[in-house]
Amino acid sequence: MKLTQVMAQGFSERLFLERRLRTAVLALLLCAQAGFSFSVAGQHESTCEANGSIYYVGEWYFLDSDHCTQCECTAEGSACARTECTSLPAACIHVSHYPTDCCPRCEKIGCEYRGVVYELGQNFQPSECEQCTCDTDGIARCLVADCAPPPCVNPVYQPGKCCPECREGPNCYVDSSRSQVIPAGDPVWVDSCTKCRCHDGQDAGYWEGNRLATCSRLKNCTPEQSSIQQN
Repeated sequence: MKLTQVMAQGFSERLFLERRLRTAVLALLLCAQAGFSFSVAGQHESTCEANGSIYYVGEWYFLDSDHCTQCECTAEGSACARTECTSLPAACIHVSHYPTDCCPRCEKIGCEYRGVVYELGQNFQPSECEQCTCDTDGIARCLVADCAPPPCVNPVYQPGKCCPECREGPNCYVDSSRSQVIPAGDPVWVDSCTKCRCHDGQDAGYWEGNRLATCSRLKNCTPEQSSIQQN
């Protein structure tokens, strides 16, 4: 091969390489302007721009404008979803909301009982008959007074006291009509012919059903006979 031919062939190959290099550089510039970048393998992938930063496909990030919105950079663009905050415990007695947090935090838990919140370890009395404690597990545990049946048919509740009291002393109804009350103890003449006595704790069936007296009536007697001796 002649020297002139070798020189011509070398010049052609160099010109071809220079053209390919210029084409590659131009392609890089066009891709950069279009928002693409080359990976190591030579394949391009999308990028996402947010928060003043560039994120690559597969990267996760939170929006600076909303800490509850998390996004993933995908080949189609950013895919975002808002985080839903769970409800705070009903017995939360101290809530904090930090600027960097999406959801509020419950910093202190107490006990919720009948709509009122108490601190852990606190003793409280929601009614005259209940004594309660707010345990460390956030559950209010209560003891309820066990009142004995009052020995009367008209007990009353005194302020600050749990169990009812018999202001008029022990008593009972004369009969099922409940229209007349007599005191307990000695028999009582309810009219000139009828004598009644209240049950007491020694009698069988005491306080079972209606508290009624036991009565006895004189034979052949009418209430109009006022000469009957009452004793």
